[in-house]
Amino acid sequence: MVKNYLLFIFSLVLIACNSNYNPRENISVSFHKFKIDSTSIRAIKVLNNSTVAFAGSNGKYGFVQKNGTIKVNSIKTDTVVPHFRAIETINNKLFLLNVGNPALLYKMENDSLTIVYKEFNEAVFYDSMRFFDAFNGIAMGDPTEDCLSVIITNNGGNSWKKTPCNALPKTEKGEAAFAASNTNIATYNSHVWIATGGTKARILHSSNMGKTWELFETPIVQGKSTTGIYSIAFYNENQGIICGGDYTDKFGNYANKAVTFNGGKTWEPVAENLPPKYVSCVQYIPNTEGNELIAVSTNGIFFSNNKGRSWQKISEEGFYAIRFINENEAWLSANEIMVYMTIQ
Repeated sequence: MVKNYLLFIFSLVLIACNSNYNPRENISVSFHKFKIDSTSIRAIKVLNNSTVAFAGSNGKYGFVQKNGTIKVNSIKTDTVVPHFRAIETINNKLFLLNVGNPALLYKMENDSLTIVYKEFNEAVFYDSMRFFDAFNGIAMGDPTEDCLSVIITNNGGNSWKKTPCNALPKTEKGEAAFAASNTNIATYNSHVWIATGGTKARILHSSNMGKTWELFETPIVQGKSTTGIYSIAFYNENQGIICGGDYTDKFGNYANKAVTFNGGKTWEPVAENLPPKYVSCVQYIPNTEGNELIAVSTNGIFFSNNKGRSWQKISEEGFYAIRFINENEAWLSANEIMVYMTIQ
């Protein structure tokens, strides 16, 4: 009995030891580029090991495969040519969200395109969209009243409903968001975090898929229409990172990166006065236990192996957004280009 117990304890120790990931000290990257004419691409979604979906300006959306197969489509509704900054997929359904007025959320299923949400308002500006699971999803945008615009679905995206302002934290004058890379929203299980910018750079958090909300302050630079948080990512319900800065001062590197280990309640500035400077997208590298991250902007690509506390530049090439296939493969996007990236 004692022998079996000791063997059990020893096996637990081995499992614990094997789960400790040893971060890579250095990485290098290589690119395979695909030209996508006449569209600026800030919204991308990895579909599987070989294919990525994208949505961009001029109503363009499509699919790119590693083998070079490219399919590009375009949408025009009446006289409206949508400008897409958000894309999502769930249950073989593709969702594309127009950034401006009118807000048009398209659902493509079985090659049939329908509009599942529409909103007319001169102030409407939708930035980002995510799904929690097969039924529940959320999208957010700039205020049309005195709160952020938040729309929610509970039926797999077939219909969406806007959350009233009396159920959301109030925004300050000049507080909004940036549609830089479809990463204003981060989700983990039933948790969702929304990042703001402008005169305030704050975090809205819900632990129940948007039913109730709380508001957290951050140390990210704020006070102007161009300052604030441009991207947020969470590794689990406690560990997360926010990045941003000022896109009119893309070489400023003060108060533009911060991490949390308590679910966003408090944030610690990291790599102060050190690169990366302005960041449009930050993501955790999968299968690295929250240790490794990559941040991208028009200033280049940056890698961290210590949960975001310090960074090294790994490429001079600039991009808007990044999404990972696994720890060694990713897709990136920029103006008129999609890129398949491998990590060595």
